[in-house]
Amino acid sequence: MSSNKTSIEVGSQAPDFSLPGTGDKNYSLSQFRGVTVVLVFYPGDSTLVCTKQLCSYNNDLAQFEKVGAQVLAISHQNMDSHDKFADEHHFGFPLLSDPDKKVLSEYGVVGFAGLPRRSVFVIDPNGVVKYVHRALAGVTYRPVKELIEAIANAQAGI
Repeated sequence: MSSNKTSIEVGSQAPDFSLPGTGDKNYSLSQFRGVTVVLVFYPGDSTLVCTKQLCSYNNDLAQFEKVGAQVLAISHQNMDSHDKFADEHHFGFPLLSDPDKKVLSEYGVVGFAGLPRRSVFVIDPNGVVKYVHRALAGVTYRPVKELIEAIANAQAGI
């Protein structure tokens, strides 16, 4: 059973947040105003599908950079877990920690047993959600090609 407060959809203003992240920094969505953001919610550090997903995005990070998009990945684990996971895989984007699941709840991605649902939001430079995918089972993830297309549409105002 999920405990989502809201359900952010395409056309919604993306809720701002401030969370600790890798690199001993705090990150907020508002600091990326003017940039397209790919907001990735994932169930857990060092798990099979999450590792494949984030490594896939990291391996193709140049494609995101080429279209001027910033990837931010959020899960509920603590920063020690995130730092180890990020160090092991050399992620070129920050992993953000939401242990109280406030941001997860605001984005409507708290799933079974309180774990984050594997979800991706593309947020345009004005902070408007242009693409939403919330996985039901969480055993698959959105491919980079699909996300690049969503970014292009967001930047074109579609």
